[in-house]
Amino acid sequence: MAGGPAPEAAGVVVISTTRQRLLFLIPTLTGGGAERVIVTLLMHLDRARFDLALAVVDMRGAAYLHDIPHDVEFIDLQCTRVRDAVPKIIRLIWNRRPHIVFSTLSHLNLALAISRPLLPNNVRYVARETSIVSCTINSQKHRAWRRWAYRRFYPRFDLLVCQSHYMRDDLVAHFAYPQGKTVVIHNPIDIDRVRTLAGESASAADSCAAATGMPTGPVVRLVAAGRMVHVKGFDLLLEAMARSGNATLRLTLLGEGPLRPRLEAMAVGLGLAPRVHFAGYLRNPYPCIAQADAFVLSSRYEGFPNVALDALACMTPVIAIRSPGGAMELLEGVPGCVVTANPTADGLADVLRDLSWLRRLDADAAARYAVQKITGQYANALHQLRGANR
Repeated sequence: MAGGPAPEAAGVVVISTTRQRLLFLIPTLTGGGAERVIVTLLMHLDRARFDLALAVVDMRGAAYLHDIPHDVEFIDLQCTRVRDAVPKIIRLIWNRRPHIVFSTLSHLNLALAISRPLLPNNVRYVARETSIVSCTINSQKHRAWRRWAYRRFYPRFDLLVCQSHYMRDDLVAHFAYPQGKTVVIHNPIDIDRVRTLAGESASAADSCAAATGMPTGPVVRLVAAGRMVHVKGFDLLLEAMARSGNATLRLTLLGEGPLRPRLEAMAVGLGLAPRVHFAGYLRNPYPCIAQADAFVLSSRYEGFPNVALDALACMTPVIAIRSPGGAMELLEGVPGCVVTANPTADGLADVLRDLSWLRRLDADAAARYAVQKITGQYANALHQLRGANR
């Protein structure tokens, strides 16, 4: 599993005579989408082309630690904040002199970009952006400084990987990032692995059906997943479920987060408590997703929603709120998936009112995001970057 298929299997031909030393930097290994993408790349990048290392700032709650392949050099920076790790990152890069440094998540990317004058010039620096930056900044403090910092420092990267065209266009339009230094690469999905895990644990799927009432007739099983924060829009989903008037709906919410108590109280207030199950964080959520009748993506914005990609791999239809980001690109042209006409709880309620049309997706619904294809695109971009800067 660690070696993975060569990029040629995805139709990408790259010629190289030496292995590239590639150092990945990431703030944590918690159970988020960005962390999972990096681990997936580490599993599947071709070892004949890459010598891989991973440095992690904060190892608390490292859900993906045991998924790191044994042949990837692992470096624990033993910090709790990115700002404290910056001196260690600078020393690490000077000592290791990798061909390419690859960072992900905006706050780490920005710290690395600011530090660029202190780093070796013969190393190429790549950032992978994970969010719609203009949307993220609007929800943070010191917005004016952040906008200035992205415009001033982000162009120091040699290449910026964007998960969607919307994300790329946002950076170019609002932060003057040079479009010629960007590449759009969608997130990968290991379809075979997801389907294997989806059939692994019947007990996990059973737990998703718990505490959702005792139906006397047919029900429609919905599932949603993510960190329980404002941007994920679970409040919109609960409102939509109540407004739809569809008593057949049963909802399982996967994940934890600061808004869980508020969402649980909201479910009670809306009279939904018997039909909504808060299942918490599951290391293997795929049985729940695979056995649901539909996956609901209620996010107010998304860079590129991995959980919806999981649903496609599980052949589970996706119902999404229309919102900024990569969800539209992901679901475009996928028969059986629906995007609301407007980005509101009412828009979602209109869809949930009658779900008699739901059907399982085709087996190839996620094929264009298969890990072999996407990893090949990453390998090609990294080789071209190194060749262009020799």
